[in-house]
Amino acid sequence: MLTLYPEIKPNAQHRIAVDAPHELYVEESGNPDGIPVLVVHGGPGGGCEDYHRRFFDAERFRIILMDQRGAGRSTPLAELEGNSTEKLVEDMEAVRSFLGVDKWLLFGGSWGSTLSLVYAQAHSERVLGLVLRGIFLCRPRDIQWFYQDGASRVFPDYWADFEAQIPEAERDDMVSAYYQRLTSTNELEQIQAAKAWSVWEGRCATLHPNPRVVEHFGHPHVAIALARIECHYFMNSSFLEPDQILRDAGKLSDIPGVIVHGRYDMVCPLENALALSMVWPEAELQIIRDAGHSASEPAIVDALIRGVESVVAKTEKSVG
Repeated sequence: MLTLYPEIKPNAQHRIAVDAPHELYVEESGNPDGIPVLVVHGGPGGGCEDYHRRFFDAERFRIILMDQRGAGRSTPLAELEGNSTEKLVEDMEAVRSFLGVDKWLLFGGSWGSTLSLVYAQAHSERVLGLVLRGIFLCRPRDIQWFYQDGASRVFPDYWADFEAQIPEAERDDMVSAYYQRLTSTNELEQIQAAKAWSVWEGRCATLHPNPRVVEHFGHPHVAIALARIECHYFMNSSFLEPDQILRDAGKLSDIPGVIVHGRYDMVCPLENALALSMVWPEAELQIIRDAGHSASEPAIVDALIRGVESVVAKTEKSVG
């Protein structure tokens, strides 16, 4: 089984001003003349992590990490103003232009798969290939599953803690109830709601309980951005038209892709990946037997590293 490449440090860090008040954190590592690959993080609002650099051979890839608006090291943290899917796609184009990249490989998981697909459908001529994990189509049914009725029946003990933040009279619409608290002027109420929202996701993200994942999700800096921005997007139908990603899948037909999805993904159920593969037959679907949702699970790591090599090989073959 393949494991992550050795730790590396960035060799360039940038701060790119986009629409006020937003400023993006972007970093590069690996080979400046290598194959450009953009890591598209999850959430929305999750931010990049150092281990994201380690899915790629540093001698062959120009590894680009970008924290999306309001996330990670981008500023202002957890900012909702001007934060939409359309704006994130524009930001990706701004970063590509700033870095002088003609075409790049997109590597995205969960919400990162959503954004990668939307970007690829809008700018297919700029995409070498797609390596996607934990497909999230952001349909109402997908939000309902995780934040109202679905995962709650698989993890009723964890759900009880998530639900405890909300008075019983408001529990018929948990996203709206949380949104009220996450946008409250009471900072203590905000952070309490944010930690509960984020920890619920962290607890459900792995097949086997992983305290380190839960601890990461519970960190105040991570939790406030993840919870506020996710809830903001979900209150606004993720700024997507109904079934937009599946409807526009034909625009991906010339792009090589690999879809990696855990059999026991409780955050974004496997049905998301199956629905995408039905309308994007050119992509290779890999259902990972011993995994849930997290990119850090060993079998997912193995499949993603192999997926990168597979897509690059297809790209080189088509060019050759």
